[in-house]
Amino acid sequence: MTLAFSGSSPYCYSNSLAMVLGTDAPAPSAIEVLTGSPFGAQFTEGGLPHFDPFGWDPDLGLDQALDLLGWTCRRTSGGEATEAIDRLRQASRSGPVLAGPVDSGLLLHQPWSAGEANGSDHWVVVLAVDDEQVLFHDPDGFPFATLPIGAFAGAWNSQLVECAGPFTMRSDFRRVRQVDVLAALRNSLPAAQRWLAGDRQDECQTPPGVLGQGAAVERLASQILAGLDDRTHDHLAGFAVRVGTRRLSDASLWLGQAGARNAAETAGFQARLLGSVQYNLVAGETQAAAATLRQLVNIYGHLRNELGAAIGN
Repeated sequence: MTLAFSGSSPYCYSNSLAMVLGTDAPAPSAIEVLTGSPFGAQFTEGGLPHFDPFGWDPDLGLDQALDLLGWTCRRTSGGEATEAIDRLRQASRSGPVLAGPVDSGLLLHQPWSAGEANGSDHWVVVLAVDDEQVLFHDPDGFPFATLPIGAFAGAWNSQLVECAGPFTMRSDFRRVRQVDVLAALRNSLPAAQRWLAGDRQDECQTPPGVLGQGAAVERLASQILAGLDDRTHDHLAGFAVRVGTRRLSDASLWLGQAGARNAAETAGFQARLLGSVQYNLVAGETQAAAATLRQLVNIYGHLRNELGAAIGN
């Protein structure tokens, strides 16, 4: 049995959703699995690689997790900055608001912020908005953070996540069905299988040059051998590998709890493989990193089949 991981991870939207759901929320690790994020990989030519499914993004994942858990909310986006801030102010009077994506490069309360958009998306929980500032919990380690309204609006005016417009927020969270977390996880297995099959679950058109699952990992391995640019290397070493490994580790834990034991073992094996790539990247061991990634290529299909067996198809 694999020991469950506990510690710091860039789980901003899962932690934020857990905060707004309050005492009825499952663990953020379970929420992350319910979003569907562990079940694939995607690579865009000229873009950054991610260890989440082809066609997936956190905005889709949040809707999936909420539905599986029996919750509904009001999702709004777009408009001008003044209108969006007024909407945020009004919504926060009735309860916490999940706001995102915001651009982490423009979150000026973070001491490492450069004050420039950096393309890194983030989610926060807004608690109140007065005439001068926004009060919010930032799951990156900053409870009761504040930003001037203009600064917050600048970070929030983001289209970084596919199909999520600027000023996207979720409010008025209501439970419409009582769903046990293990039942939600069992009900999530067909969606996980579809993500692994590469079936997009939104209405957005796939940009040209996008690869998913094993093909994405194979392309990444080839790119590592050819030499990564600094942006891609830093993205992999600082974010993508560690969050992808955590996702697979949590999938292993919760798939096992949900009774899909073979799938849980496979996800755990994937987690150990991907986790070992972290040192290789940091140490510049490109041959080892590429070889390990290539071991992952065919495992996505195995995991899909094992999930199919667990749900009886």
